[in-house]
Amino acid sequence: MNALAQSELDALLERLTTLLETSDDAQAAHIAEQALSRYPDSAELARLQSIALRQLGQRDEARQALLRAEQLSPDTLEIQCNLASLETVEGQADQAIARMRAALRRSPGHPMILLILGNALMAAARYAQARESFAMATHGAPAHPGLRLNLAAAELELDNPEQAATHAEEALQIAPRMGAGYAMLGHTHRMRHNYAEAARAYLRAEQLEPHESQHACHAGLMLDTLGRLDDAQAALARALRLDPTNGLALSQRVFALRRLCDWRELESLSEQLRHGVATGMRGIAPLAFLLENATPAEQRRCAEAFAATIEQQMAPLRRQLALSDSTPAADATIRVGFVSNGFGEHPIGSLTVALFEALKRSDLEVHLYATMPADHGRVHQRLQAAARFHQVDTLGHATLAQKIHLDGIEVLVDLCVYGDGSNAELFALRPAPLQVNWLGYPGTSGAPWVDYLLADTVLVPDRLREAYSEKLIRLPRCYLPSDIHRTIPEEAPSREACGLPATGTVFACFNASHTITPQTFARIMAILTRSPDSVLWLLSGPLDADRRLREQASLAGVEPERLIFMPKLAPADLLARYQWVDLLLDTLPCSAHTAAAEALWAGCPVLTCIGEGLAGRTAASLLLHAGLPELVAEDEPAFVAMAVHLGSHHEALQLLRQHLRQRSAALFDMDGYASNFSRAIHAMVARRRSGEPVTDINL
Repeated sequence: MNALAQSELDALLERLTTLLETSDDAQAAHIAEQALSRYPDSAELARLQSIALRQLGQRDEARQALLRAEQLSPDTLEIQCNLASLETVEGQADQAIARMRAALRRSPGHPMILLILGNALMAAARYAQARESFAMATHGAPAHPGLRLNLAAAELELDNPEQAATHAEEALQIAPRMGAGYAMLGHTHRMRHNYAEAARAYLRAEQLEPHESQHACHAGLMLDTLGRLDDAQAALARALRLDPTNGLALSQRVFALRRLCDWRELESLSEQLRHGVATGMRGIAPLAFLLENATPAEQRRCAEAFAATIEQQMAPLRRQLALSDSTPAADATIRVGFVSNGFGEHPIGSLTVALFEALKRSDLEVHLYATMPADHGRVHQRLQAAARFHQVDTLGHATLAQKIHLDGIEVLVDLCVYGDGSNAELFALRPAPLQVNWLGYPGTSGAPWVDYLLADTVLVPDRLREAYSEKLIRLPRCYLPSDIHRTIPEEAPSREACGLPATGTVFACFNASHTITPQTFARIMAILTRSPDSVLWLLSGPLDADRRLREQASLAGVEPERLIFMPKLAPADLLARYQWVDLLLDTLPCSAHTAAAEALWAGCPVLTCIGEGLAGRTAASLLLHAGLPELVAEDEPAFVAMAVHLGSHHEALQLLRQHLRQRSAALFDMDGYASNFSRAIHAMVARRRSGEPVTDINL
């Protein structure tokens, strides 16, 4: 090539580099394609074309261009590094590792090679080796802040958040205005449950890099955890403005607005959510989607899409852990593990503690794995006495999976799934040969790592079977256990002390504010309109939720003062107040769970309208198994009519209370529940130990 041609090529390469640096990828790709017809032997030109094509999402064309560059100049370091990066993105991490190790032999200690090698090792879940590679790279490039963040990411995966924070701070010393550095600090605080510090770090990252949607999304999630729902939904709205395809931000914003009873944008956002599920939008949280007016089939589709992302993320680590299961002898003791963040003063702890106490008398060996710090309350103490208790809140997914495997757990029950404190990543590592979805998440997991869903025939009738990805184990009783040792104080505050009128019917709805949808609220307002001598008793919601509900009542023609709000109370104090409730009104599409069980335990009638999905059928299961089918309405008009009738016939309500006292014994028989539960565990284990596949089991 003569000097003039070389000068022209150099100018082209410089222009292409500038275009790529300014993200003008389409123009760069166009110029590179034209230039290659004149300079077909330029490896660097083909390499830059590959970068442009890759950034445009044309991965196949990018690979072809890069392979052409390799043919022209096989030993060029940049080409080998680009090929390894492409292989890593395409899920060929092992090939990338081999390529970079070969390059390292030619250029020992080269920081770029070590960086890309570390990235490939991270993708292969070989985190300790990745940390070593990144650390070696820092010796050659001590002023490279990104290397410090990569080191921090490796330390996080190795359950070392303090060391990760140190590396993030080192990166910020080099580049004080690096938003990614503050985001990494946020990750380290989040892992240590320092949610306020995490929120501050993410907000600082957003301030420095306002174009990056993930900073606002992470900030929103942390603000939500802190209960700052107005700030949370605003941050999530900012994330959505930058990236309308962020399913997690969309679903969590809708969930926050529902808890705030802020319905102004709800119809539009709900339509976006359902459209997102239909079109495969990534990240839509299944728990939030349970509150939408969606079919069970749509809920399954949402869960399966969410699970597919987790499965893809955790597959490399699962391969690295390679937890293999042996088959015990047919008569070996069955070890059953339960994982939850609620083993304390929490609905999960309250629902399960009496069952675990009863299971202590069974032949099962029960292990409880608590993923949140202990609260040391009465329920926590009872749980510690009832089973082998493991406080594992400081363990990461891999370490906890290895512990569960070493503990010899044969059946592992997920009491969260996609609920608060989700264990999905842990269960995706397959720490136990049989894994079960029960209680904490009222829906199908859609996950290949969950074998069974523990339910009953009311929750999942045969006609809805196809909406559930798991095999079913259906108990001959309501699947919801209860604490039979709950005490109801003999003395309770007077009606007046509770803010209730001295006379008149007291309807109540003690479900969480997010379950009170506009449709549910309209139904209850219709009841109040037709029952003029009545009030509605509600749990106080977050921030301005109470005010908003009163405004909605006024718009419906109901005096806002007829809505009476009760602050959060200790469980015993809440139970005492059920004596003033004439009828507990349920919600849809998510029905009462703990609230319905508590009401029935206190002798208070519950009226429900049976839903389609599992989340909307729990109260119906409780009532039908208590022998009170007349309190399960088939549709909204029947629900309203029954509530109005009962509200004006107090003798009928008293008769229902008497029936509850007579009929609820079986519902709250935890020895009987423990027997059924033990049979379910034995049935699934017997199939496994005899080499039979998982299948539906009706007890």
